[in-house]
Amino acid sequence: MFAGFYEEIHEEFREVVREFVTREVAPHYKEWDQNHMIDRSMWLAAAENGLLGLAVGEENGGMGLSDYRFRMILDEELARADALGVALALHLHDDWVLPAVLQFATAEQQQAWLPRFMDGSFVSSVAFTEPGAGSDLRAVRTKAVKDDDGGWILNGQKTFIGNGVSGDGALVLARTDGSEPRERGSEAAFSLFLVEKQGNPGYQPGRQLEKMGLKASDTAELFFSEVKIPAENLIGEEGRGLEYAKAILPQGRLGVATSAVAVTAEVLRQTISYVGEREAFGHSVREFQHTRFQLAELQVSLEAAERYVAAAVERFNAGELDLVAASKVKLWASEQAKSSVDACLQLHGGYGYILEYPVAQAYLAVRLLTIFGGTSEILKETIAADLPG
Repeated sequence: MFAGFYEEIHEEFREVVREFVTREVAPHYKEWDQNHMIDRSMWLAAAENGLLGLAVGEENGGMGLSDYRFRMILDEELARADALGVALALHLHDDWVLPAVLQFATAEQQQAWLPRFMDGSFVSSVAFTEPGAGSDLRAVRTKAVKDDDGGWILNGQKTFIGNGVSGDGALVLARTDGSEPRERGSEAAFSLFLVEKQGNPGYQPGRQLEKMGLKASDTAELFFSEVKIPAENLIGEEGRGLEYAKAILPQGRLGVATSAVAVTAEVLRQTISYVGEREAFGHSVREFQHTRFQLAELQVSLEAAERYVAAAVERFNAGELDLVAASKVKLWASEQAKSSVDACLQLHGGYGYILEYPVAQAYLAVRLLTIFGGTSEILKETIAADLPG
C-alpha cells in the first residue's frame, strides 16, 4: 500500500504475521494444496498467535482489532508466501461468519461462541448458496421448521461451501415462513442460524468439489437432513435472516477487494523481478519497450486500485461503508486483478503456464474473485440500481 497507509502498530503486527506464515504455513502449504485440505494445526497456530477473530472485543477475550488494516496485513503476507488458499479459508471464518455473530448475536451467544472462533476449535463456513440459488438468495430452498421443544428442524442442501468438509459448523440461511421457492419469498421469509456439525448426524458434507485453484481450501456441498437446531442458535430475530445476510455483505466484499489488491501487488512484484532475469534475443525481457510499457500500465492500475481500496477501508473503519460502495470497490479491484495477473502470466512466457510458478497459481486464484461474494454482474446491478434517476 502507498506510504502513510499503515502505522507503526500495523507494521509490528506484520512481524507477528510474517513469522507465523514463515513457520506455520509456508513449509506445509504444498502438502495442503495436494491434499485439498488445510490441517487443523494451522488454525490452532493462528489462534496461538492471536490471528483469529481480530475484531472480537476485549469483553469477550479478543483484542478488539476492528481496524481493517490489520486484516489486510494477513492477506499481504499470505500472498507473499503464495498461500492463497489459507487466505480464503480465513476470510470465510472472519469476514463472513464472525460479523454476523458480532453484529446480531445476543451477549449470551457471543460469550458462548466467540472464544471458540478465536481458539481454533470452531472453524466456520458460510452456507448461503444452493444449487439453484447463488447470488439470488430469495431462491433459497433450505427450510427450518419449529419443533415441539422450541428449537428448529433443518432440511436442505447447500453448495460451493468453503471449509465445508473441514469446518465445525456453518452460518445457514433458511426459509422459516413455510413458503415455497417458486414464491421467492418476502424479506421476512428467511432466518439465519449457526448450525453445529457435532452431535448432528443429519449434518453431512457431500462430495468435495474439485476447483481450478485455491485447492488447499476445501469446498463442498452440505446436506441437512432433520438437523436439530437449538432455539439459542437462531441469530437475531426470526424472519430477519435476509436482512442480516445483506448487512454483512459490505465487509465480505471489502475482503475480496483487499485480497485482490494484495495478490496483484505480489504478482506484479514477482513479474518485475522475473522479466529482469529472463532473456530473449540476447536481452533481458525488461529491456523491450513493450514490456516496459506494460509494466508501467500495470503499476498505475495497481496504485489506482490500492488507493480506491484504502479509501473504502477508511470508510469501513468509520462505519460508513455501505453495500453500494463495497460493491463498487469489489467490482473494480477484482476485475483489475483478473486482467493484471493475466498480463503478468503472459510476461512469464511458457513458464507462466507451469503450476509450480506462483503466477500460475495466482491466475487460477483471482478468477474466483469476480464470482465469490457476488458476481461482477450482480455487483453492476446493485450499482446501477443506485444511479440517479
